[in-house]
Amino acid sequence: MRTITLFILSAGMIISCGRNQKVVETTPWQNDLRLSQKVDSVLRLMTLEEKIGQMNLLTSDWTVTGPSLRSDYIDLIKTGKVGNIFNAHTAAFTRSLQKIAMEETRMKIPLLFGFDVIHGYKTIFPISLGEAASWDLDAIETSARVAASEAAAAGLHWTFAPMVDISRDPRWGRISEGAGEDTHLGSMIARARVKGFQGNHLADLNTIMACAKHYAAYGAAQAGRDYHTVDMSQRVLRDVYLPPFKAALDEGVATFMTSFNDYDGTPATANSFLLDQILRKEWGFKGFVVSDYTSVNEMIAHGTAADLKDAAKQAAGVGLDMDMQGMAFSDYLEQLVGEGKISENIIDDAVRRILSMKFRLGLFDDPYCYCDEERESTVVFSKENLEKAKEVACKSFVLLKNANQTLPLSTNKRIAIIGDLANNREDMLGSWFGAGEAASVTTILEGMKSQFPRVTYVKGCDPVSNDRSGFTNAVLAARNADVIVFVMGEKGNMSGEAASRASIDIPGIQTQLLVELKKTGKPIVVLIATGRPLTLEKEAELADALLVIWFPGTQAGAAVAEALSGAFNPSGKLPVSFPVSVGQIPLYYNVKNTGRPLHGNEKYTSRYLDVPNQPLFVFGYGLSYTTFEYSDLQISPKEMSAKSPIQISVTVTNTGNFDGSEVVQLYVRDLVGSVTRPIKELKGFQKVSIPKGGAQRVSFSLVAEDLAFTRSNNEWGFEYGEFEASVGSNSKDVITERFLLK
Repeated sequence: MRTITLFILSAGMIISCGRNQKVVETTPWQNDLRLSQKVDSVLRLMTLEEKIGQMNLLTSDWTVTGPSLRSDYIDLIKTGKVGNIFNAHTAAFTRSLQKIAMEETRMKIPLLFGFDVIHGYKTIFPISLGEAASWDLDAIETSARVAASEAAAAGLHWTFAPMVDISRDPRWGRISEGAGEDTHLGSMIARARVKGFQGNHLADLNTIMACAKHYAAYGAAQAGRDYHTVDMSQRVLRDVYLPPFKAALDEGVATFMTSFNDYDGTPATANSFLLDQILRKEWGFKGFVVSDYTSVNEMIAHGTAADLKDAAKQAAGVGLDMDMQGMAFSDYLEQLVGEGKISENIIDDAVRRILSMKFRLGLFDDPYCYCDEERESTVVFSKENLEKAKEVACKSFVLLKNANQTLPLSTNKRIAIIGDLANNREDMLGSWFGAGEAASVTTILEGMKSQFPRVTYVKGCDPVSNDRSGFTNAVLAARNADVIVFVMGEKGNMSGEAASRASIDIPGIQTQLLVELKKTGKPIVVLIATGRPLTLEKEAELADALLVIWFPGTQAGAAVAEALSGAFNPSGKLPVSFPVSVGQIPLYYNVKNTGRPLHGNEKYTSRYLDVPNQPLFVFGYGLSYTTFEYSDLQISPKEMSAKSPIQISVTVTNTGNFDGSEVVQLYVRDLVGSVTRPIKELKGFQKVSIPKGGAQRVSFSLVAEDLAFTRSNNEWGFEYGEFEASVGSNSKDVITERFLLK
């Protein structure tokens, strides 16, 4: 035993791990020959059973995040049959488990600890869709960095984030975890989140491994129903759904997670086209791939595997490296190797990828490097982290209506605050809130009281109840106030995994209460707490001001108070369209034209009889307390070549009475292509701050590669011809000029 330990250490460590810092090499992990040699030196000492143990990931009994649970994980750690644990956190608990691996196993290979750190570990930031609404890449990277620093301090090495699935169906509950409907925005945010989680080095103590999920096309589940079938062309897959994964890979993401759905008839967990052809061969991914929770087992229900042994053979055979919770690899891979149905070389390749990451994290040097209770106590919920959570929450809010300058509110106003969600802690955390604590949340009521001295609160009604008994007191409070603030929307668990909704109306009787409040004649500010786009036509009509706050996280109340008081001027933009009716879904801005596009009221065109084609609120839409004017759009030169870029510039003027920030958006349309092309596609955006009365010239550089797509020959590339460039405040309100690529 001593010989093994000394041999591993004698290979030399990539990382020197101290209490607060690590000395790291700058060699990219993807191309480190010395690392490969060190990994192989460990691999040569391992039995086949121990190798397979490294391909096994089990949950602890701390938290259950799926339909099944193996309670014998500690015994399996001792026997070397599991090398990775998830849902185990805090420095003390992870240390206790790591101690078992280091003191009671033959090889003494450190455990890898993972957890769903989606939008915060303890300090919870807005849900991911809300962060995407900020269109602020620095803020999104900051959020991930804070989450990583807290998680790493609590003994974690790995997060199952970011979710980079594009979704155009708000019925799908997991739209809350992603960046919305657009490929370009989603790709940029994917990179920001990977950078935030992983930093410059996996070895740094404030970073953790990221995981790009769910690979692939999970956001296109039919009917918006979670875990459902996906059916799309390869062109749509490559043009729309894969680019955010490639962006995450280009940023250096350490791991990928397969999706629950099938693609082209084969479950993603054993899909050779996705895992071998694209991910390994075309993209050259060198990290490891983990299944989603029991998705190997679920191949039997899909109908593509006869039994669990067959599922294990298929998944391992195409490049799945780690089985989450299913025990298929643990139970059957050794037998499959003995029967000659799986090559041990496949096992070795998977284990190399897993061990490489453990080396890169510094675990072979100091397995307890992340288990520092003193650091945990100072980092988690730090004052700095809470301040950043408030800032990002403020930036996530999207102002959809502000009639007669209802907002911001004067502090001398008498305010009636209505709604269960206004005095609710846990729901403000939203879905997948990690180790967040409801007790640490600042409620909206508490936040408002801190800035507005004349506040009255009445619950009115519950989001999921039909009890109208609170209506009378709510209306009475409204009549005695100068302005009403009604917080309405979904409960936190009404979106996220396994939370699809066929109706995306405001639930319960909340809108009925809004109708009664409207009768008082008092100005009404409606705050929408939600994890998805909702159908808000009636609410938008009744409200004087409408502000989407998503689920803002730990600092919900403080952020809302700053926005309503005007201390912060809302600047968020919708990352996803809000439909008029659920019947319009799937609904997204970058649709393709038809042979009969909508033209006025002509009957024989692509249109509905009962609702417009357009959403209620378009992609990229969001107001400010001030106003912005766009002018003098210029393209220079007007002709682009394959090797030279063009510059697209516009003047943005703050014409209102407040300082403000604006997200300037660039869209491009390919007028004639070898295949049908979208009517417009986002190609760039900049968030600029402009003082009242000021103006700023905003410029974008566009290169030929920005215009590439999957052409008629199924190859990726651009085509020569005429294009439109449009710049504006959202996907609809733009000014347009043309240019040539020749």
